[in-house]
Amino acid sequence: MALGKFVLKRLLQGVFVVWSVITLVFLLRFMTPGSAVAFVAPPGADLELREAIAEDLGLNDPIHVQYVDYIAGLLQGDMGYSYVSGTEASIRVFARLPATVELAVAATLVAVVIAIPLGVVSATRRHQPADYGATFFSLIGISTPNFWLGIMLILVVAVQLKWLPTSSRPIGLGPAIELLVFEARPEGIRIWARHMVLPAITLGTYFTALITRLTRSGMVDELGRDYVDATRAKGLPETLVRYKHVLRNTLIPIITVLGLQLGTLIGGAVITEAVFSWPGLGTLLIDAIRTRDWPIIQGSLIVIGIGFVLINTVVDMLYAYVNPRVIAE
Repeated sequence: MALGKFVLKRLLQGVFVVWSVITLVFLLRFMTPGSAVAFVAPPGADLELREAIAEDLGLNDPIHVQYVDYIAGLLQGDMGYSYVSGTEASIRVFARLPATVELAVAATLVAVVIAIPLGVVSATRRHQPADYGATFFSLIGISTPNFWLGIMLILVVAVQLKWLPTSSRPIGLGPAIELLVFEARPEGIRIWARHMVLPAITLGTYFTALITRLTRSGMVDELGRDYVDATRAKGLPETLVRYKHVLRNTLIPIITVLGLQLGTLIGGAVITEAVFSWPGLGTLLIDAIRTRDWPIIQGSLIVIGIGFVLINTVVDMLYAYVNPRVIAE
């Protein structure tokens, strides 16, 4: 019951945050120069034609009327019409979303698979070469800018060694799986994976370094507690003590950071997508800003904001499940 109230409270808070994001994005349009009429009207259009277009778009209505119409449209899945591309904004935004989610999830998997074992090894072998190596790796990972790392990986791995492609995403994960399942053709998965490696490493390096440091510091704190000596005194194998008992108690802050960083990866993959010409929300947002395509800009920001809120809500639920004291607090 208490968990249900906690979840309901978090969902209501999430709805309020999403509404705040939508309102801010809507008002942002009126605080920047430029008008949608300029993108719709043909070159050399006279004043009468421009006014007719503004009337047709509802731009002459009071701002509160435009706001209500915009909210009503969003509730029906209408993000507006992109006059630059000549398509519905929602179609373009949701078409780019899978690529960004794939990249963010792949970067997170890279981080988790590398960081947690590395953090455990570093904590259990303190002041040994393995600990120094993990600490040096973390320092390099946190200090290296993503855009520089991406360019270096392209120059060395793709251009010089020719091990992996330089950029783009010729096939998505969904179509690749369909090829494998329905036509027994694994080349789709192979092509997808080859194009995913470098962007995922670039985006996940900072994340990997951060989780490594968190895992190490949490493990070091837990290894000094009395219950660890008690489990060892019972004769449990050292691997079981480390990974079942000690690591489990260090997961709460890691889960929190994982959720926060996954939301950040979805919204912050703009630079990585630009470096690798990745067809995700980041490159769509940059292109829309260049052309002042407001429906696309607003739709992209709203989707990123909703994704961030959803991920953090799920993390809060996991946090409450792992540590029930959070509900009481």
